[in-house]
Amino acid sequence: MRHLRSLTRRSAVIMAVLAVIFLAGCTQFTGPPDKAAPLLIEGALDTLAHFRKVPDLKVIDQYIPDAAGVLILPSVIKGGFFGAAEAGTGVLLARTPDGWSYPAFYILTAGSFGLQIGLQETEVVMIIRNLGALNAVVEHQAKLGADFGITVGWKGIGFEGSTTTNVGADIIAVVGPGMGAYGGVSLEGAALVRRTDLNEAMYGANALPREIIFDGIHTNPIADPLRAAISPR
Repeated sequence: MRHLRSLTRRSAVIMAVLAVIFLAGCTQFTGPPDKAAPLLIEGALDTLAHFRKVPDLKVIDQYIPDAAGVLILPSVIKGGFFGAAEAGTGVLLARTPDGWSYPAFYILTAGSFGLQIGLQETEVVMIIRNLGALNAVVEHQAKLGADFGITVGWKGIGFEGSTTTNVGADIIAVVGPGMGAYGGVSLEGAALVRRTDLNEAMYGANALPREIIFDGIHTNPIADPLRAAISPR
Protein backbone atom coordinates (compact mmCIF):
# COMPACT_ATOMS: atom_id res chain seq x y z
CA MET A 1 0.00 0.00 0.00
CA ARG A 2 2.82 2.37 0.90
CA HIS A 3 4.53 1.52 -2.39
CA LEU A 4 1.31 2.25 -4.26
CA ARG A 5 0.98 5.66 -2.59
CA SER A 6 4.57 6.44 -3.52
CA LEU A 7 3.93 5.51 -7.14
CA THR A 8 0.78 7.62 -7.16
CA ARG A 9 2.65 10.65 -5.85
CA ARG A 10 5.45 10.24 -8.39
CA SER A 11 2.91 9.85 -11.18
CA ALA A 12 1.13 13.03 -10.09
CA VAL A 13 4.36 15.01 -10.10
CA ILE A 14 5.38 13.64 -13.50
CA MET A 15 1.98 14.48 -14.95
CA ALA A 16 2.16 17.98 -13.49
CA VAL A 17 5.65 18.54 -14.91
CA LEU A 18 4.56 17.39 -18.36
CA ALA A 19 1.43 19.53 -18.17
CA VAL A 20 3.29 22.71 -17.27
CA ILE A 21 6.02 22.09 -19.84
CA PHE A 22 3.22 21.76 -22.38
CA LEU A 23 1.59 24.95 -21.10
CA ALA A 24 4.90 26.79 -21.21
CA GLY A 25 5.41 25.70 -24.78
CA CYS A 26 1.93 26.83 -25.73
CA THR A 27 1.96 30.21 -24.03
CA GLN A 28 5.45 31.65 -24.24
CA PHE A 29 7.82 32.30 -27.12
CA THR A 30 5.99 29.97 -29.47
CA GLY A 31 6.84 29.33 -33.09
CA PRO A 32 9.89 27.93 -34.86
CA PRO A 33 13.19 28.22 -32.95
CA ASP A 34 14.60 30.88 -35.30
CA LYS A 35 11.65 33.11 -34.38
CA ALA A 36 11.40 32.12 -30.71
CA ALA A 37 15.07 32.80 -29.87
CA PRO A 38 15.01 36.54 -30.74
CA LEU A 39 11.66 36.91 -28.96
CA LEU A 40 13.16 35.37 -25.83
CA ILE A 41 16.04 37.84 -25.93
CA GLU A 42 13.54 40.69 -26.23
CA GLY A 43 11.66 39.22 -23.28
CA ALA A 44 14.87 39.11 -21.23
CA LEU A 45 15.49 42.79 -21.99
CA ASP A 46 11.94 43.62 -20.90
CA THR A 47 12.42 41.66 -17.67
CA LEU A 48 15.60 43.58 -16.80
CA ALA A 49 13.84 46.89 -17.48
CA HIS A 50 10.83 45.83 -15.40
CA PHE A 51 12.92 44.67 -12.43
CA ARG A 52 14.84 47.94 -12.36
CA LYS A 53 11.61 49.91 -11.98
CA VAL A 54 10.26 47.93 -8.99
CA PRO A 55 11.87 48.57 -5.56
CA ASP A 56 11.61 44.94 -4.42
CA LEU A 57 13.16 43.70 -7.67
CA LYS A 58 15.87 46.27 -8.46
CA VAL A 59 17.99 44.45 -5.85
CA ILE A 60 19.42 42.55 -8.85
CA ASP A 61 21.82 45.46 -9.33
CA GLN A 62 23.31 44.87 -5.88
CA TYR A 63 24.42 41.40 -6.99
CA ILE A 64 25.24 41.80 -10.68
CA PRO A 65 28.60 43.64 -10.21
CA ASP A 66 30.11 40.56 -8.50
CA ALA A 67 28.19 37.88 -10.41
CA ALA A 68 29.80 35.11 -12.42
CA GLY A 69 26.64 34.68 -14.49
CA VAL A 70 23.04 35.76 -14.89
CA LEU A 71 20.06 33.63 -15.93
CA ILE A 72 16.98 35.59 -17.02
CA LEU A 73 13.62 33.80 -17.26
CA PRO A 74 11.02 36.18 -18.72
CA SER A 75 8.18 33.73 -18.12
CA VAL A 76 8.06 30.95 -15.54
CA ILE A 77 4.73 29.15 -15.45
CA LYS A 78 3.62 27.16 -12.43
CA GLY A 79 0.49 25.04 -12.34
CA GLY A 80 -0.90 21.80 -11.07
CA PHE A 81 -3.67 19.73 -9.65
CA PHE A 82 -2.40 18.02 -6.47
CA GLY A 83 1.02 17.68 -8.15
CA ALA A 84 2.62 20.98 -9.13
CA ALA A 85 5.25 21.88 -11.68
CA GLU A 86 7.06 24.86 -13.04
CA ALA A 87 8.68 25.51 -16.39
CA GLY A 88 10.24 28.46 -18.14
CA THR A 89 12.76 29.15 -20.88
CA GLY A 90 15.51 31.68 -20.29
CA VAL A 91 18.93 32.94 -21.30
CA LEU A 92 22.20 32.39 -19.46
CA LEU A 93 25.13 34.79 -19.79
CA ALA A 94 28.54 34.72 -18.13
CA ARG A 95 30.94 37.47 -17.18
CA THR A 96 34.07 37.42 -19.38
CA PRO A 97 37.18 39.64 -19.52
CA ASP A 98 35.53 41.45 -22.45
CA GLY A 99 32.14 41.97 -20.83
CA TRP A 100 29.09 39.72 -20.82
CA SER A 101 29.03 36.65 -23.04
CA TYR A 102 26.48 35.87 -25.69
CA PRO A 103 23.45 34.08 -24.21
CA ALA A 104 22.83 30.35 -24.19
CA PHE A 105 19.25 29.12 -23.90
CA TYR A 106 18.01 26.94 -21.03
CA ILE A 107 14.69 25.64 -19.75
CA LEU A 108 13.98 25.44 -16.04
CA THR A 109 11.76 22.59 -14.84
CA ALA A 110 10.64 21.77 -11.30
CA GLY A 111 8.05 19.50 -9.73
CA SER A 112 6.57 19.06 -6.27
CA PHE A 113 3.69 17.23 -4.57
CA GLY A 114 0.92 18.68 -2.44
CA LEU A 115 -2.59 20.10 -2.49
CA GLN A 116 -2.20 22.87 -5.05
CA ILE A 117 -4.50 23.86 -7.87
CA GLY A 118 -4.19 26.64 -10.40
CA LEU A 119 -1.83 28.39 -12.78
CA GLN A 120 0.59 31.25 -12.13
CA GLU A 121 3.17 33.09 -14.19
CA THR A 122 6.09 35.28 -13.17
CA GLU A 123 9.55 36.48 -14.16
CA VAL A 124 12.76 35.31 -12.48
CA VAL A 125 16.33 36.62 -12.58
CA MET A 126 18.93 34.26 -11.12
CA ILE A 127 22.25 35.76 -10.10
CA ILE A 128 24.94 33.05 -10.26
CA ARG A 129 27.56 34.17 -7.79
CA ASN A 130 30.52 31.89 -8.41
CA LEU A 131 32.21 29.89 -11.16
CA GLY A 132 31.48 26.59 -9.45
CA ALA A 133 27.73 27.08 -9.75
CA LEU A 134 28.06 28.45 -13.28
CA ASN A 135 30.11 25.45 -14.37
CA ALA A 136 27.58 23.10 -12.79
CA VAL A 137 24.84 24.62 -14.94
CA VAL A 138 26.87 24.72 -18.17
CA GLU A 139 28.58 21.35 -17.88
CA HIS A 140 26.07 19.25 -15.97
CA GLN A 141 22.67 20.91 -16.47
CA ALA A 142 22.64 21.28 -12.70
CA LYS A 143 19.82 20.83 -10.25
CA LEU A 144 19.30 23.61 -7.72
CA GLY A 145 19.14 23.28 -3.96
CA ALA A 146 21.35 22.29 -1.05
CA ASP A 147 20.79 18.59 -1.72
CA PHE A 148 22.60 19.03 -5.03
CA GLY A 149 25.43 21.20 -3.75
CA ILE A 150 24.07 24.48 -5.15
CA THR A 151 22.46 26.64 -2.49
CA VAL A 152 19.77 29.11 -3.51
CA GLY A 153 18.67 32.31 -1.77
CA TRP A 154 15.40 34.08 -2.55
CA LYS A 155 14.37 37.69 -2.88
CA GLY A 156 11.63 39.63 -4.60
CA ILE A 157 7.90 40.16 -4.36
CA GLY A 158 6.31 37.79 -1.84
CA PHE A 159 9.63 36.83 -0.20
CA GLU A 160 11.07 38.00 3.07
CA GLY A 161 14.56 37.42 1.64
CA SER A 162 16.52 38.29 4.77
CA THR A 163 20.21 38.89 4.24
CA THR A 164 21.16 36.06 6.55
CA THR A 165 19.16 33.62 4.42
CA ASN A 166 21.18 34.55 1.36
CA VAL A 167 24.65 34.74 2.87
CA GLY A 168 26.86 32.25 1.06
CA ALA A 169 24.17 31.23 -1.43
CA ASP A 170 25.56 30.14 -4.80
CA ILE A 171 22.53 31.59 -6.61
CA ILE A 172 20.21 34.43 -5.66
CA ALA A 173 16.84 34.07 -7.37
CA VAL A 174 14.92 37.34 -7.57
CA VAL A 175 11.28 36.52 -8.24
CA GLY A 176 8.61 38.84 -9.62
CA PRO A 177 4.93 38.92 -8.66
CA GLY A 178 2.82 35.82 -9.08
CA MET A 179 4.63 33.10 -7.11
CA GLY A 180 4.90 34.22 -3.50
CA ALA A 181 6.95 32.33 -0.92
CA TYR A 182 5.84 28.94 -2.21
CA GLY A 183 7.58 29.62 -5.50
CA GLY A 184 10.98 29.72 -3.84
CA VAL A 185 10.42 26.47 -2.02
CA SER A 186 9.18 24.65 -5.09
CA LEU A 187 12.19 25.70 -7.17
CA GLU A 188 14.40 23.64 -4.83
CA GLY A 189 15.43 20.65 -6.92
CA ALA A 190 14.69 22.42 -10.19
CA ALA A 191 16.75 21.37 -13.19
CA LEU A 192 18.28 23.71 -15.75
CA VAL A 193 18.38 21.93 -19.10
CA ARG A 194 19.95 23.34 -22.27
CA ARG A 195 17.64 24.22 -25.15
CA THR A 196 19.60 22.78 -28.06
CA ASP A 197 17.00 23.85 -30.62
CA LEU A 198 17.21 27.52 -29.64
CA ASN A 199 21.00 27.51 -29.29
CA GLU A 200 21.37 26.07 -32.78
CA ALA A 201 18.77 28.44 -34.25
CA MET A 202 20.70 31.40 -32.81
CA TYR A 203 24.28 30.30 -33.52
CA GLY A 204 24.25 27.43 -36.01
CA ALA A 205 24.34 23.64 -35.92
CA ASN A 206 26.03 21.93 -32.97
CA ALA A 207 26.44 25.15 -30.97
CA LEU A 208 27.07 24.17 -27.34
CA PRO A 209 26.58 26.34 -24.23
CA ARG A 210 30.27 26.10 -23.29
CA GLU A 211 31.30 27.33 -26.72
CA ILE A 212 28.81 30.20 -26.50
CA ILE A 213 29.39 31.27 -22.90
CA PHE A 214 33.04 30.51 -22.16
CA ASP A 215 34.87 30.04 -25.45
CA GLY A 216 33.34 32.90 -27.42
CA ILE A 217 33.15 30.78 -30.56
CA HIS A 218 29.59 31.78 -31.47
CA THR A 219 28.17 35.30 -31.74
CA ASN A 220 25.00 36.94 -32.97
CA PRO A 221 24.43 40.72 -32.98
CA ILE A 222 20.76 40.21 -32.07
CA ALA A 223 21.95 39.62 -28.49
CA ASP A 224 24.21 42.70 -28.23
CA PRO A 225 21.55 44.96 -26.63
CA LEU A 226 20.95 42.35 -23.91
CA ARG A 227 24.67 41.97 -23.21
CA ALA A 228 24.95 45.73 -22.82
CA ALA A 229 21.88 45.97 -20.58
CA ILE A 230 22.93 43.52 -17.87
CA SER A 231 25.47 45.64 -16.01
CA PRO A 232 24.05 48.61 -14.09
CA ARG A 233 24.55 52.00 -15.67
